[in-house]
Amino acid sequence: MTEYSIGIDLGGTKVLTALVNTKNGEVLSYIKKKTKKDKGPEKIVQKIINSVNELLEQNKITIKDINNIGIGAAGQINRDKGVIINAPNLDCSDLKIKEIIEKEFNKEVYLANDVEIATIGELYFGAGMGEKDFVCIFVGTGIGSGIVQNGRIRYGSTGTAGEIGHIIVDMGGRSCGCGGCGCLEAYASRLAIEKRIIGALKKGRKSDIVNYIKEDKPIKTSMIKKSLDNKDELVMQIINEASEYLASGLASVINFYNPEKIILGGGLMNAIDYFYNHAVEIAKVKALPIAGNKIKFEKAKLGDFSGVIGAALLSEYRKTIKK
Repeated sequence: MTEYSIGIDLGGTKVLTALVNTKNGEVLSYIKKKTKKDKGPEKIVQKIINSVNELLEQNKITIKDINNIGIGAAGQINRDKGVIINAPNLDCSDLKIKEIIEKEFNKEVYLANDVEIATIGELYFGAGMGEKDFVCIFVGTGIGSGIVQNGRIRYGSTGTAGEIGHIIVDMGGRSCGCGGCGCLEAYASRLAIEKRIIGALKKGRKSDIVNYIKEDKPIKTSMIKKSLDNKDELVMQIINEASEYLASGLASVINFYNPEKIILGGGLMNAIDYFYNHAVEIAKVKALPIAGNKIKFEKAKLGDFSGVIGAALLSEYRKTIKK
């Protein structure tokens, strides 16, 4: 089993834990648990421990059969010390996750942020295979990106490069979860789209999406897709608006960084072709002509597994960049 590692994708709504063949990127099996109601450091740590134990039991193996464990967490992290500095969606701060999980399983643990592991997954076995310079942009609850330069992730001087969700697209505009105003994330993320739909419904706008919404439950991507398939006017209007804002962010990346390729992933991109196609089409027009004509776009290939595959490969990736 020397080619197998465990990858953990720890997000604000779920923890996905998988047994991954690091030689070919195959996910042999996985455990998915919701984290929305179980937040706070103690509950998150216990959920990870339980998930790993269930995964081992499910595959009839022991922790000795595993090379290492990789974790990707949504939030600010210290890669070297293995600490989740701040993860608001998980109600965690200064969580020494590497130390705790290593002590529990007696295995080396590696930590990165959630977009970083997804980018590593796409670099090794997804849409980034064979590419040297590209940007992975993931549109979900928020918007994040990973920058790959000469085959390696660009971290920036403080380790926080790639925060495309906080490009300013409307000075003095909508408030963002980061504390700023006018950020791309406040206009083009799934959460931003959900807020716009709910706001419009409260104002009396009609939409068939009300047939799918459950009381006190979030609007899911599948509901948005159904309404678009039914040519719902309100949802179409809001998706058009969001994709145009996203296109502005993409054009800014093209003009500033001039990558060979932009890989787009996340639930909205995977499920709604119109959202992807419309944003890409407008981005090419908004970008400067030479860079806009040259840029390649592609959807992320690994879907929900890009994070766990990348997390399982963290050890391999860290060895590569040290050479």
